[in-house]
This record gives sequence, C-alpha cells and structure tokens, in this order.
Amino acid sequence: MSRNIEINSLFSVQNLVRKNILNMKSYSSARDEFKEFETNLIFLDANENPFSNGYNRYPDPQQKLLKAVLAKQKKVSLNQILLGNGSDEVLDLLFRTFCEPNQDNIITLPPTYGMYGVLADLNAIENKEILLTNDFEPNVDEILNAVSENTKIIFLCSPNNPTGNSFSDESILYLLKNFNGLVVLDEAYIDFSSKQSWLSELNDFPNLVIVQTLSKAYGLAGLRIGIAYASEEIISILNKIKPPYNLNTASQEIAMKKLSQNTLTAQVKKIVSERENVIKSLKAINFIKQIFPSDANFILIKVDDANLRYNQLIQAGIVIRNRSNQQLCENCLRITIGTKEENNQLITTLKSL
Repeated sequence: MSRNIEINSLFSVQNLVRKNILNMKSYSSARDEFKEFETNLIFLDANENPFSNGYNRYPDPQQKLLKAVLAKQKKVSLNQILLGNGSDEVLDLLFRTFCEPNQDNIITLPPTYGMYGVLADLNAIENKEILLTNDFEPNVDEILNAVSENTKIIFLCSPNNPTGNSFSDESILYLLKNFNGLVVLDEAYIDFSSKQSWLSELNDFPNLVIVQTLSKAYGLAGLRIGIAYASEEIISILNKIKPPYNLNTASQEIAMKKLSQNTLTAQVKKIVSERENVIKSLKAINFIKQIFPSDANFILIKVDDANLRYNQLIQAGIVIRNRSNQQLCENCLRITIGTKEENNQLITTLKSL
C-alpha cells in the first residue's frame, strides 16, 4: 500500500491525555502481581474457589495468549494491542483517557455508528457533528474548521455504518497529517472491504488508533471482543484504566480456537458473493429507489416508504433495520447479508410486496 506517508510531527500523546490519568496509579490485581498463574503452583492469593471446574480461576488480565495470536496474524507488536469487552468498551476507554468532561469535544461524521454520540453524552463530552457529503465521504475542510484547542478525537468509521462505503485514503491521510489529536479509525467491517486495513501504516502515525472486532467477519458477536491497535505509548495509557478482568476466560479460549481455524477467508468470500447476488436481485424491485455501494456485510437501500416496507417485512417474519431517523438516510433501510436461503427468502418477499 502506498499512501504518501508523512508523519504528523506536532502530535504528542502526553499533551493529549487527561492530567488525572497521567498521574493516577492503576489497580494491581492478584494476577498482575504474580503473572505465572498457569504454572503448577498452589494459588492462595486471589480469594478464588479452589475446586477446579475450568473457570474457578480469574482470567489473564492482559490476555497474553490471545494477543500473541492477533499480533502474529496482524503483524503488529503485542504491546500495540488492547482487548476490550466489545468495541464499545474500547471506545469508552478512549473517551475516559483523553477527553476531559464538560471541557473537551470530539468530532463525528453522521450518518455513522450511534455509540460515538452515546459515549460522548455518557462522558459529558461535546459531540461536534459534521455531516458526510452526499457521496458519504468526509468533508475534510469542514472537519478541520470545526477543530478547536479542546478537540481530542475525530471518529472515522470505514467501512461506514450504516452507509456501507469505505472512505477514500486521501481523506483519512489528510486528517492524520493535519489534526493533532487522535484519529480513531473504526474498521469493524474491514474484512468485507476491497480496501486494505490501515494497520500496515500504524507505526507511521502516532495519532492513529484502529478499532476492530471479532463480532462481524469472525462470527463471534456473542463473545464481545473488541480490539484497539495503536502505538505502545497509547496502549500503555489505556491499560492504566482498563478493568483488570474485562475479558473472561471462555471468550479468550473460544477466540483463540476460532482464530486458529482459518475459516475467515472462506466465510467472508461467501458473504461478499451473497452481497453481490442480493444487490443484483434488488435492482429488479420497483419501489427500491437507490442501492448504495457497500464494502461491508450489509446493504443500504433507499425505498419509497421505509416505514411501510419495514413493517411489511416484519409481518413476513424478516427483521431488517430502518435507518430513516439518521441524517442523509431518509427512507433508507439497512439489510444485513444472511445465508443464501435467508437472502432468497428476503428477495422473494420483497418482490411480492
């Protein structure tokens, strides 16, 4: 990948972190103080139940085995990885580390993932919303014009939810070079995209944080495992406030097993193939006014009456997402790609309406 790398020399993590976070002492759990807990010793340090059932011991608070697998597969350092109880915990940790309540602000680009705004409200942070263009691209000039001395984070979701498109490399690169806060790139759907992840550029941009998940392409939504990739300096600071046992033993074990199975490529290929088949079939339905390009495992469509069509599908036993309440998404429905059988039933139902 060639993206005309030029490091943002004005960025400083230390200047960005909340002062109380810099000065605080993190909680030290029993498993932080004695880390060789997988060895055959007598453990009487953590007030655990001694009778073994596979889960009577606390999990590894740093998830070292799982991180080692991810580090190898993603070609990053183990110390550049933070794992969270879903991406939402990872995002919340970023707010609590870098944004001073009732003082700082963030920038989001609606229509986009709703949790950015929810977490801003939760943490008493102003959310400056800069609408995407009509082509669902970041308006970089308006974004940078909205930046103030208290702007700490710009959130970019690419491929974007709910629109499905990937942002241009030029837009992302321009913001990385010209914004002295954090650029958080949410790549929850990157495995379905024709574009490469920005992970290969991680070491070139100290202000870049990449958030990924095992919920989508890896099919582990029920485990709740979110991932942040960033500089070792950023990850070490996030680790200061991370709850000590935020990822349970079962989730770590199942995730490592799944990552070792090498099923990702085949499943993603099937989903992408089905996505193209569904798009082709949707073109024949007359009340669908527009089908937006998708780099994700879902499709956004514009219909004549979103509320009517949504309710008709519910009555037929098919649940999709009505996104009409989001800006630039009037009369838009979001359809997740299912199995071949589910997709065929969806198309048959739509044609019958």
